[in-house]
Amino acid sequence: MFEHSGFGKLQFEEIPLNRDVVIMDVKWMADFEREWNNTFNGNDADPYLVGYVTYVAARSIGNDWIELSWYPNTFDRFHEIPIFLPKSAFVTCVDVWEYDGKPTVFVQSDWLTDLHERPLAAFAIVDAIGVKELIQTGTLRSEALRTLRDRIDTIADRYPDFAFISFADSLLVKQVWSVGHVHSSITYTYAPELLLPVVSELLKAFKEALGLSAYGIMTQGLNAYSDDVTLHRSAKGNHISLNTLGLPFAQLMAIEEAARRGIRTAAHPAAELYLDSTFFRSLKLKYEFDKNRLTPHTYQSPMTKSLKATYVATSVRELTDNLKNPL
Repeated sequence: MFEHSGFGKLQFEEIPLNRDVVIMDVKWMADFEREWNNTFNGNDADPYLVGYVTYVAARSIGNDWIELSWYPNTFDRFHEIPIFLPKSAFVTCVDVWEYDGKPTVFVQSDWLTDLHERPLAAFAIVDAIGVKELIQTGTLRSEALRTLRDRIDTIADRYPDFAFISFADSLLVKQVWSVGHVHSSITYTYAPELLLPVVSELLKAFKEALGLSAYGIMTQGLNAYSDDVTLHRSAKGNHISLNTLGLPFAQLMAIEEAARRGIRTAAHPAAELYLDSTFFRSLKLKYEFDKNRLTPHTYQSPMTKSLKATYVATSVRELTDNLKNPL
């Protein structure tokens, strides 16, 4: 296929990096070729009406994978997600040299469907500051910890769509969301702004129950399973699964480590929130709010190796005061 001289065919390892690329289901490949052939031959045709595209940018290429930035929504928010295209799902890549288009990567149908239909998640860790000192001085009381646990129960009851997993002095919050695609009942439900009031209430609970300040870290990641249940519980209740790969948690830990280093080296002061930059840029903030005023700081993400990942230090107040649609 694509033998006409108007086509340029690119091998897996030749896909251009750091520029716009589109992904298309292999089932549209014959129609795509026919419409472009008609265009090249001066016949009536419109190849841009063929099929549906998924917008990505290639970041790095390995022997068996391509690291991509996926943009599921650029209409009402800037939403970027790091993903990987395995070589086994790659069919071909076509560029139309004489037209100012984007290289089109054709992929296997099942991989693309899974990409759009698999549930994803947003995560926040909330951690108390100064617990070690309370332990050392013998002033960490079990009554205060029970009070905190009761407060978390109350908050969790008010937000039943979120999962809460806690230790005595820290906890993880998970929010499941979806992307969906045309002709699917699954819809785009990404709304990370909804994490902000949850984290705000948790920060207040730590302060009032333990007398300690706390901070939050936020990011996003993939669910490990195809269902959209936030938690799995065994029949006896003594096994709880977050239904999520460990990578997002490793990413949260990497941000925390980098933030601690940033505070020690005076790169930035201690903050209430530390957000992965892709998460931060996806928030629906007012147009007049300049996101560039929050300096990005690098951290080594366990997910992406091609580009240095970054985080920003901010506060709940700064974000909620500048949301496009107040909560």
